[in-house]
Amino acid sequence: MVTRLPLQVLVFPYYFDGNSFKYCLFKREDLQVWQGIAGGVEAGETIESAAKREAREEAGITNGKIMALDTICSIPSIAIKNDFLDKNILIVKEHSFGIEITSKDINISDEHVQYEWFTYNDAQEKLCWDSNKTALWELDYRLTHKI
Repeated sequence: MVTRLPLQVLVFPYYFDGNSFKYCLFKREDLQVWQGIAGGVEAGETIESAAKREAREEAGITNGKIMALDTICSIPSIAIKNDFLDKNILIVKEHSFGIEITSKDINISDEHVQYEWFTYNDAQEKLCWDSNKTALWELDYRLTHKI
């Protein structure tokens, strides 16, 4: 059995099309909302290795340049579907990342019913969760301002 830590990762795949950055969003199968790739950190993993694993499992991304963001949010543990969480854990910290890819081809897992590439403004309109909006803002700002 995999032991999940009280940590979460959020990952936004992106690429530059020659004119602007495009961001990949995923429509969740269960909630029917758009979001980045999200998942838990397992025992023995670093936060960055968990972000890479989740990108591979949920989108088929096997390589890409990962960028840790400063955006960290707190999520009530009841909002996360996971039987492995200790019932005394009330808050899970979510760490955010961008991952630069060279191919727009994504292989989504059964957690999602759809994916699409969006401009920053269109992605912001689609996103449901404030944590996703903040992380995407930071990623876009860093990319467009070359920070």
